Amino acid sequence: MAENKYGNFSLDYFSLEGKVAIITGANQGLGEAYAVAYAKAGADLYIPHFTEDIDEVKELVEAEGRKVKFIRGDLTDKEYIQKVVDGCMEEYGKIDILINNAGASAFAPFLEYPDKYWDMCINLDLNAVYHLSHAVGKVMAKQGYGKIINVGSALSYTADKNCPPYTVSKTGIIGMTRVFANELGQYNIQTNAICPGFLATDVNAELRKDPKFTEKITNRIAAGRWGKMEDLMGTVVFLGSKASDYVNGWHISVDGGFTTVL
Repeated sequence: MAENKYGNFSLDYFSLEGKVAIITGANQGLGEAYAVAYAKAGADLYIPHFTEDIDEVKELVEAEGRKVKFIRGDLTDKEYIQKVVDGCMEEYGKIDILINNAGASAFAPFLEYPDKYWDMCINLDLNAVYHLSHAVGKVMAKQGYGKIINVGSALSYTADKNCPPYTVSKTGIIGMTRVFANELGQYNIQTNAICPGFLATDVNAELRKDPKFTEKITNRIAAGRWGKMEDLMGTVVFLGSKASDYVNGWHISVDGGFTTVL
């Protein structure tokens, strides 16, 4: 009989059955897509959110037969961050996966860019990711396993005008991902980043009405189209699953080839 060199690999490696995931800001936008993907893959969810609109994601997750709990607050508040960790542990008794999705951006010409915009974006898009991951990492280290998924952007590799802190923070996410991977890998915690490109969402619906801008972006996407929510879902499930256990410190662009084109 031939030696089994391939272990017990099966499609079950991609399942999130029985897992618990914290997904920040998953009550809207791309975060909601991550939440639905995880529910479909079998995970229960704990969602820190800032705005009140939780009804849709609650309905979508529960329609998959999964549990979802919410905690409202501001991720730039360190006391709230600890409440998120403590609340998830009280509700579920563990944290298998953290997706640092919540973020913000504000647009203005660089030479006129208000300090308050800079501080707001850096505090949420970068500092909050560090502080929440630091707190969750302690729980995962005690468990002896875990997955942290940071959300970067096409602007992790490029620069656009009129949004300096968003570009800086998303570039920083790549470095932070490497740091977490290097520091936490010894505890069987894998940290990776998903970097969405230009996806057609409600948030950019008005922007996409500008044919000049839309054509400019579309022409740079090798796939020839803007992404859809479902284009992200397989990658984020993979990064949270056993199938990615030997992937650590890397970033996966889900951008149709945008960042490969001059």
